[in-house]
Amino acid sequence: MTGVEPMIALSDVSKTFTLHNQGGAVIEVMRNASLSVAGGECVALVGASGAGKSTLMRMVYGNYLAAKGKVVVAGLDVAQAAPREILALRREVMGYVSQFLRVVPRVPTLEVVAEPLLAVGEDREAALARARDLLTRLNIPQTLWSLSPTTFSGGEQQRVNIARGFAHPYPVLLLDEPTASLDAANREVVLTLIEEAKDRGAAIMGIFHDEAARDRVCDRVVDVTGFAPRQAA
Repeated sequence: MTGVEPMIALSDVSKTFTLHNQGGAVIEVMRNASLSVAGGECVALVGASGAGKSTLMRMVYGNYLAAKGKVVVAGLDVAQAAPREILALRREVMGYVSQFLRVVPRVPTLEVVAEPLLAVGEDREAALARARDLLTRLNIPQTLWSLSPTTFSGGEQQRVNIARGFAHPYPVLLLDEPTASLDAANREVVLTLIEEAKDRGAAIMGIFHDEAARDRVCDRVVDVTGFAPRQAA
């Protein structure tokens, strides 16, 4: 990997939150965070609840603005980028599988999964074929494909979210507990999808509370506790 630019690179990143309902108090939650993820590598973020794992992921995705430092994804500094640049990055380069499915109501499940491919100009039939393949692999019954996933169980929604996140071959993937609450069969499918993404060169950053899953697919572990601001003695 020497000489190859990482797909994700954080340099001296800090994050604060302003509590407007508490007199504008500023709380520093992260200081001088630096890490990188290369193509074909999966890095797990670990640390106690509240340590900053989700905050770090949201800064990479552009939902949270870093207070200082650089958050570079595929050459774009998300901390300085214009909104249209971040939207283009999400459409073409960076996928995010969250724990919750957020889709427009009444859109059929097949269309929900195919949408990331259609958004980048993929042929409609090819996009739908990819969606069918993923829904089949993730054991979503064909009888549900024409229905909105907003009516599904939590486990079914999670699997639809995973199918949607893996539909387009994103060079960068952010995964928030992708195997949480899955049965053994579907957990195996998800781990295989992650391995396939690594094999094609995707750079993956994720939160994995499932230790066995983390040991199987992750190349490195980063403890975000080390990025916490030092408390005064």
